[in-house]
Parts: sequence; C-alpha cells; structure tokens
Amino acid sequence: MSETAELKLENQTIELPVITGTENEKAIDVSSLRGKTGYITLDNGYMNTGACQSAITFIDGEQGILRYRGIPIEVLAERSSFLETAYLLIDGKLPNKGELENFTNRVRRHTMIHEDIKRFYDGFPKDAHPMAILASVVSSLSTFYQHEEARPETEQISLNTIRLLAKLPTIAAFAYKKSIGHPFMYPQNSMSYCENFLHMMFSTPAEHYEVDPVMVDTLNLLLILHADHEQNCSTSTVRMVASSKANLFAAITAGICALWGPRHGGANEEVIDMLLQMRASGDSVKKYVDMAKDKNSKFKLMGFGHRVYKNFDPRAKILKAQCDKLLDKLKVSDPLLDIAKELEEAALKDPYFIERKLYPNVDFYSGIIYKAMNIPTRAFTVMFALGRLPGWIAHAKEYGEEVGNKINRPRQIYTGPNLSEYIPMDKRG
Repeated sequence: MSETAELKLENQTIELPVITGTENEKAIDVSSLRGKTGYITLDNGYMNTGACQSAITFIDGEQGILRYRGIPIEVLAERSSFLETAYLLIDGKLPNKGELENFTNRVRRHTMIHEDIKRFYDGFPKDAHPMAILASVVSSLSTFYQHEEARPETEQISLNTIRLLAKLPTIAAFAYKKSIGHPFMYPQNSMSYCENFLHMMFSTPAEHYEVDPVMVDTLNLLLILHADHEQNCSTSTVRMVASSKANLFAAITAGICALWGPRHGGANEEVIDMLLQMRASGDSVKKYVDMAKDKNSKFKLMGFGHRVYKNFDPRAKILKAQCDKLLDKLKVSDPLLDIAKELEEAALKDPYFIERKLYPNVDFYSGIIYKAMNIPTRAFTVMFALGRLPGWIAHAKEYGEEVGNKINRPRQIYTGPNLSEYIPMDKRG
C-alpha cells in the first residue's frame, strides 16, 4: 500500500501521496493541493520544496556524499576524464571505448567558433566582465544555428550539446585574450580538452608554449568536481527556462547568468577578495580568525562551511590534496597563497570551527588553485561555468524527456494593496 500524508484544513482532511526516491529520500506530493483546497504551499527560497524528480545527481549533505548517476565523486575524480564524466551525466551511463572516442572526436570537430563571432569581442569594453561576455556570446549561438528545424528535435539537442561543450572553452579563452590585448589563439584539435583550453589561454604566436601536465590534471579535476550539484540556483534556472521550450543555448545562457552572482558561482572570487583585504590590512591571520568568531564583527570568512554539506564537502577533500600537489610543483611565490594556507591551518585546528564543522569548502580551494594557475580572479566564475556545463545540459535534456512535463509556473501569496481607485493626475498629492 502506498504511503500517504494527511493534511487537515478547517473541516477537511486531505490525503497527499508520499514519493520515495531510490536513496530513500521522501517528499509529500502537493501537486493536487490547490485543486482540492484552494490553498498553495509557501516556501521562501524553495528551501524545502522539490521542483522535480531527477536521476542525475545524489547529495547527502549530512554524510558528505556526492554521486553522479550513482558513481561516487571520489571515484570519478581519481579515474575519469572531464569528457567521460560529461558523457555519464548527459547520457546516463559510462561510455564504452568506442562511444567515448566518438564523443571526444565530435567535440574536437566543433571547437572553432564562427569568424563573425570574433567581431563581437571588438564591441565589448576591455574591462567587460568575462561572465557578461560568456553569456552574450553563448546566447548569440542561437542566431548561428537557427535554421535547423528540419532536423529531429533529439538530433538538434545532441548536436547543440556537442557545440556547447566544444565552443565554451574557446569563447572563454577569447574573452581573456581580449582583456589583456593579446591575439586570439585558435583551438588545437590534436590536444586534449583541458590541454587545449590552457593553450588557448596562455600561449601566444610569438613563442612555443608547453602546457604543464600537472595543470592539465588539475583543471580536469576541477571541471569534474563542478560538473553537477543537483538543484542549485543555476541548474534550477536552466530547467525553468527549458520548461518554456526555449532552445538549449537560451537555457544555458540563463544558467550562466544565474551562476554569476556572488551567492553562487562568484563565491571563489570572494575568497580572493577576502585574502586581498587581509593582505592590505597588514593584520595577522589570527586577528581575522578571531573576528570571524566574534558575533559583533561584520567580518565573514569566505570559503568556509557549506549550505548543503553539514559535515564536510567531499569535493574540498579531493581539492585540498590536489592544491598541495600543485603548489609544490609550481613553486609559486605569492603572499595571497601564503595567507590562504595559514588561514586554512588556523581554521582546521581551531575548536570553534571544528565544533561547528566550518571546514574549507570547494570555493576556498578552487580559488587558491585558480590563482596559482594564473587564471584572472574575474574569470573564476567562468571556470565554474565550464565545469557545470554538462550538468546544465543533462538537466535540460532530462526535463525535455520527462513524460507530461509542464512549464514551470510558481505561485505566490499577494501582499500588496487591496482594490484601489485610480486617482486623476490633478488630484494627486
């Protein structure tokens, strides 16, 4: 017998179905509530609201678990490549050798962007934020691939998926080159996905550039760890826009814009801003740790704790090891990184942080790593978008394949004025 929940309203008792997920997560299905009672549920920020059923990613914040399609993130981080992980998220299974080779080759064949798109960069100010450029150019792709109505919808989505995975690194690298006044470096399809991106970012026509294998491995790891994270702000936005039947480029553009905010993808940028503030003050790390513990202080340590993970962020544990490896290999001398390491050590030993489980999170370590890799601070969120792209695509695809899917249309509780009179202009005070 199916489990139900009872809701009592005035003289009415309503039975609502209980939905149980494969990991025994439970939800009360209120989809019939308004029709039966005239009531709706109110949940500011959707803190307790499930917007969909999804088979893509599982998170257990209490236990520090993150799995893509059932596979633990620790296993993927150790054994997988970013494109293999992308295939897993989007197609729902690990590819065999032939499938992965075909998928990789298709991505390689689409890394170029239309030459006319290069002219867009001439119109952006030199100091334009890279996320603004990324969103603008991705949105523009809709205009270059608008005459494909003859293709079946599934074929269009498949091809646009490949285009996005292939072109986003090129678009991002061109934005960086624009900001520093360097010529664009075209993709080299003989290189791996991560190697190609780093080459477009840091090579010049004037001299040979050798991509460091440790940098490639680190970027591959970062992209995998950011590839999906369930129904976060940007992913929910992608699904919301996809529900209107907008094209994939429009849905991904919306996700990029949602990710841009400092409460979401901009958090690792805030870590570096905090470290800059600490260095400029000349004060000790201990003083800032003490300030973070002081309830009357307005100072907040960025990159510590997590809204979902109440124990530890499994991605942070993986990144910490890679961060140590990268800094040791590069022999980077940077006062900001020195402050970051001192801050990490202080927080991990302090009973206040330990008791509250305020451990360094993925934003803390990714910010340090990108700084060490010479990625500009304002481009950190772009790097996040490169990683999150497969997850966004997977969720848009999952929504599109859902039987009986509906356009998302949240309700509200109106709190404005009651029926009001229109006052003529000459009688207004």
